[in-house]
Amino acid sequence: MHRSSRGGFNGFVVLMSVFMLCFAANSQLTTDFYSKTCPNVLQIVRREVMKAIKVETRMAASLIRLHFHDCFVNGCDASLLLDGSDSEKLALANLNSARGFEVVDTIKAAVESQCSGVSGGPTWKVQLGRRDGLVANLTAANTTQLPSPFEGLNSIISKFVAVGLNITDAVSLSGAHTIGQAKCATFSNRLFNFGGTGSPDTTIETSMLSDLQSICPINGDGNRTTAFDRNSQDLFDNHYFQNLINNRGVLSSDQILYSSDEAASTTKTLVQTYSTNPSLFFTDFANSMIKMGNISPLTGSNGEIRKNCRVANS
Repeated sequence: MHRSSRGGFNGFVVLMSVFMLCFAANSQLTTDFYSKTCPNVLQIVRREVMKAIKVETRMAASLIRLHFHDCFVNGCDASLLLDGSDSEKLALANLNSARGFEVVDTIKAAVESQCSGVSGGPTWKVQLGRRDGLVANLTAANTTQLPSPFEGLNSIISKFVAVGLNITDAVSLSGAHTIGQAKCATFSNRLFNFGGTGSPDTTIETSMLSDLQSICPINGDGNRTTAFDRNSQDLFDNHYFQNLINNRGVLSSDQILYSSDEAASTTKTLVQTYSTNPSLFFTDFANSMIKMGNISPLTGSNGEIRKNCRVANS
């Protein structure tokens, strides 16, 4: 993963490999799946992703989140992109929250215009060849599989384990919150009456608490946003972990990686290590993204190659 002067990183191209799916159907994923069928796909996808990030830096974080929310439900099969009454877009974790679908559409169109029927591509070596799922799973997206910002650490870890990921993956992928924005609705429960105590969450640093209370007052607009990684919101770096050590994690699910009782024997040491070792964080993040991209992919004759990312082929 390579940082740019604007704080993006070229690895964002890999986010699209799950969404811009396949083509000549090999039975297994490979790292050179498109070398013959669409040799320029990497350049095509990178160009469109970087265009979108140039227009809005936050889009980088939004695309990572799409990848995460797709892979944890039904595996990495682009089911999150499907429209319809059972669309995963309607799940509580995604409704009026998941974003970047239009960017996916734009990239799909750009790839199809030059490589009809094929797409995808990594910056780091991601195995390619996933096919698109035929159905979405609103129930799973709503209740059973996606980690929630309101859950305890043990529950979150168990959801990672359930899809073949481990504690290192949970911590490194949480580091994606080094960029992006959080809605008031996802953390306002910490600001005034946390857990029914009548007081704010004691693990929020005082000055940040005051600032967040002004942004997200009682009965305020739950759709207002603030940066996940305060003072480093547009740079993909390890500052997020430094914030956790200083009680400046915005979501409860961020701060518990360092401050909870459960963290002492699970995640706290990794947070401390990443806070002082950005190279290790970058390496682990890239590896965890690759692992997440390989959650239950459809290959061979399973699934299909969608003509339109939002609708299963008729």
